Amino acid sequence: MIRIKRIDLEDPLYQKERQLRNKILLRPIGIPDFGWEHHDAFSWHFVALDDLELVGCVVLVPLDKKGEKSQLIQMAVDETRQGEGIGRLLVEHLVGFAKKTGLHEIQLHSRSDVSTFYSHLGFERYGKEFEEVGVAHVHMRMFLHT
Repeated sequence: MIRIKRIDLEDPLYQKERQLRNKILLRPIGIPDFGWEHHDAFSWHFVALDDLELVGCVVLVPLDKKGEKSQLIQMAVDETRQGEGIGRLLVEHLVGFAKKTGLHEIQLHSRSDVSTFYSHLGFERYGKEFEEVGVAHVHMRMFLHT
């Protein structure tokens, strides 16, 4: 059974999270390993565990000093486990955490080819498609009613 756990950078699972992000997100588009960690120290990290095996992760970055806006980044699920609902569980847990924390909005830059996934979870698309790290993306957001 999959369980979601919030971790910090001192947790041994953080190193496994970093490896998964490199493998699933960065290497396929030519970004050097550990090249997208500039927000890690002040972000909230969530991992999906199947027993002791880390099978997914997502990061939530605070965007403003008021603590109202945040950005979902670095969502990754091991390629052998994709399609099992692990990503949905991660996002649902992250949204629940954001509501309890008092956040009002979650933004994200979704790859255009997976924006439907986020739409099904309640995110709305806004603005025009744009390129980020050489890949087509769209802006998406969810307003939280706490």
